[in-house]
Amino acid sequence: MIVDHVSKTFRIPHQQYSTLKERALHPLRRTTFDQLRAVQDISIEIAQGEFFGIVGRNGSGKSTLLKCIAGIYNVDRGRILVAGRLSPFIELGVGFNPDLNARDNVIINAIILGLTQKEAMARFERVVDFAELHDFMDLRLKNYSSGMMVRLAFATAIQVDADVLLIDEVLAVGDAAFQQKCFEQFFRLKREGKTIVFVSHDMHSVERFCDRAMLMEHGKVIQLGDPRAVGRAYHEMNFGQLAHEAPALDDAAPGEGTRIVDAWFENEAGERVSAASQEERLALCFEVLFGADVEQPVFAATLRTELGHTIIVARSDQHDMQTESYSSGERAIARFAIPNWLTPSRYLLTPSIASAGTGEKALALVEDMASIVVHGSSVSGGILEPPVDLTVERI
Repeated sequence: MIVDHVSKTFRIPHQQYSTLKERALHPLRRTTFDQLRAVQDISIEIAQGEFFGIVGRNGSGKSTLLKCIAGIYNVDRGRILVAGRLSPFIELGVGFNPDLNARDNVIINAIILGLTQKEAMARFERVVDFAELHDFMDLRLKNYSSGMMVRLAFATAIQVDADVLLIDEVLAVGDAAFQQKCFEQFFRLKREGKTIVFVSHDMHSVERFCDRAMLMEHGKVIQLGDPRAVGRAYHEMNFGQLAHEAPALDDAAPGEGTRIVDAWFENEAGERVSAASQEERLALCFEVLFGADVEQPVFAATLRTELGHTIIVARSDQHDMQTESYSSGERAIARFAIPNWLTPSRYLLTPSIASAGTGEKALALVEDMASIVVHGSSVSGGILEPPVDLTVERI
């Protein structure tokens, strides 16, 4: 598949007339428009059999790009070349009739997707087996839950003999077991040489399944390449950066072989804890084993929520602390003591260590290596609950 300098712009009217009366009252008023540049000069080449991920925040243009590839939208500029038959999993269940039972809808939808009536009838049992809805095939679709609808629609759609599959968050309402079943189906299709383009907000799925990924923002490509690096860039865009940039797998750094062997939380008594009450002072701790000689390394600890929001970034160089130099085989323990102003929740510790200088690229980094649960009765709705001196003055 080739996407060559593709752009798509929408015209959004400032004011729309929905009735003849409105037009009669304002016969000379001209409609003005804003332009929404949803996709801007995107060029990518996706190999046959590749599992390719597209990620980005809401409104970044990823779904618009997918619809351009599917032929739902005409592009303003550029061209799109697709080798083989294409099946879009963009809006599952389009064409379903809620007043018909599931059995009739499966046959009708399979024919809409390109199968002959004979092929649709022959593959009916496969659809039912995959959807696991044997007891509900005579039930009208208007009585189905959203999850049951997705099961039925997906099970029908995968019966189409397509070479390229476009998938746009269609499995978001499915339960975890069914999602895993769908991914297993994707891998089967990939082994058969099918190409899969996958749009998702779930970075775990992108990192787990995709060969490559692309990050979009404001209709443009921000980053293209390794799914893990793209996922990290997506989290940084949404939640803030880690203290250090993680080392690339093929980077050769002066401290190569240095690793973080343990990470934990301590209370004021120096005891390791996995839970703490509010206002109880905490220390973010980790142990480093140096695999080479490192001069004055930068130690850092990043604390994040389970959703990936960065709450605290603490670095040794930010506190005018000059660390010692270490030889290969030596160990060090870093402790960052903080007041516990956190609201009740679970928090994750990412320890890292970098070489001196800018201290940006890590020699070692382990994301979410340790966790702690903060408990307490005070829940303000914020992330932090620092002590507050309140005064109210009558004027």
